[in-house]
Amino acid sequence: MKIKQKGIIAMMLLFVLVMSGCSLPGLSKTSDHTIVIGTLNTTESQIMGNIIRQMIEHDTNLKVEMANNLGSSIVQHKAMMNGDVDITATRYTGTDLVGALGMEPVKDPKQALSIVQKEFSERYHQTWFDSYGFANSYAFTVRKDLADKENLKTVSDLKKIAPDLRLGVDNAWLKRKGDGYEGFVHTYDMEFGKTFPMQIGLVYKAAANGKMDVVLAYTTDGRLKSYNLKVLKDDKKFFPPYDASPVARNEVLQKHPEIKKILQKLQGKIDTEKMQELNYEGDGKMKEPATVAKEFLQEHHYFE
Repeated sequence: MKIKQKGIIAMMLLFVLVMSGCSLPGLSKTSDHTIVIGTLNTTESQIMGNIIRQMIEHDTNLKVEMANNLGSSIVQHKAMMNGDVDITATRYTGTDLVGALGMEPVKDPKQALSIVQKEFSERYHQTWFDSYGFANSYAFTVRKDLADKENLKTVSDLKKIAPDLRLGVDNAWLKRKGDGYEGFVHTYDMEFGKTFPMQIGLVYKAAANGKMDVVLAYTTDGRLKSYNLKVLKDDKKFFPPYDASPVARNEVLQKHPEIKKILQKLQGKIDTEKMQELNYEGDGKMKEPATVAKEFLQEHHYFE
């Protein structure tokens, strides 16, 4: 009981610190010549954070510190607002459009990017850069053998066989409003024979083992590659766009304009398939994010 109480107290303290605007424990800059990069607790975010870190270290004399494992988009946004973090490595248009900005979701990727860039500049004095080139979105995914047999390329192609298929999905998605299952049925005019709610980490193996026919996955997940799964095109643009970009505080960019040039070098350089590969290097081959980042940059000569 005491352990549970301590856990609850710790969670309440974190919530109070975040919502009150106080600095989070462990996030403090050592000098104006130190750049702090914040990442989420995902392989993808930490790979991108290390790519930025290593490019800054390669191209400048600035010191770089990492603030890894920020628990959510809300936590990393507060860390930026407090000045504890200077750059967040992975911000996603669909996530922050609804979360940090409190606006309605937008289905057009270019429009979504334009909105977050304008709003973050005006509201928060932050620069939302153009996308790295990849989007980490929800995607309907099938085994490659099933895709080949039924000639499945788009989500609409599933309609003819949907009543006979088993769908494995994230627990929360089935009941979510807007871009959840109810909205999907309305948009695509199809329902699957059976739906199985499960943890997102289990859907890939379930599909590969033949226990599921279709699973709702993430487009950049390295397990798509390791389990030989095929992503179907969301031809009716049901899911909001989740294009990934770095975001930096304008104050830091003004003090160190070289950072802006470094971040601009990464625009459009990593597409969704490449991010899948990088994530697979981390999750599938168990490489450290810093190692994956270093190998990627060496391959591209640090985009010099």
